[in-house]
Amino acid sequence: MVGWSLRTSLEIPQLVRGSAKMEKLTFHHKMLQRAAGGRKLAISGVVASGNLEVLTERVLHDSECSVEINTAAEGFGEVWAAVVEDFVERHNPGGLRFSINDGGARPDIVMLRLAQAVRLMEDEQ
Repeated sequence: MVGWSLRTSLEIPQLVRGSAKMEKLTFHHKMLQRAAGGRKLAISGVVASGNLEVLTERVLHDSECSVEINTAAEGFGEVWAAVVEDFVERHNPGGLRFSINDGGARPDIVMLRLAQAVRLMEDEQ
């Protein structure tokens, strides 16, 4: 053991809290039908550099869908809105709530993970 103490430029509460702000976005869509399958919960992806995780829950009325996003990449609300709208039109995920934790994923990766989540929910469990 060396016996030297290390000093940081930040106090402990600042280190624990972190300095990154998270932007929270929420989108709600009306759906024409219930998403296929009977699974109640699914997770796709892993939060890591350039990726994201999607928690999917079958908890809403069949005519509703919501997508909640937590991301450190602020100022991309319009891009997220376009990706979510495209996803909803393609997959018709009625009754599903998606909670996304973003680690800086590109729009094509977002679409991939959401599509994977819907596919997982199609399983009967």
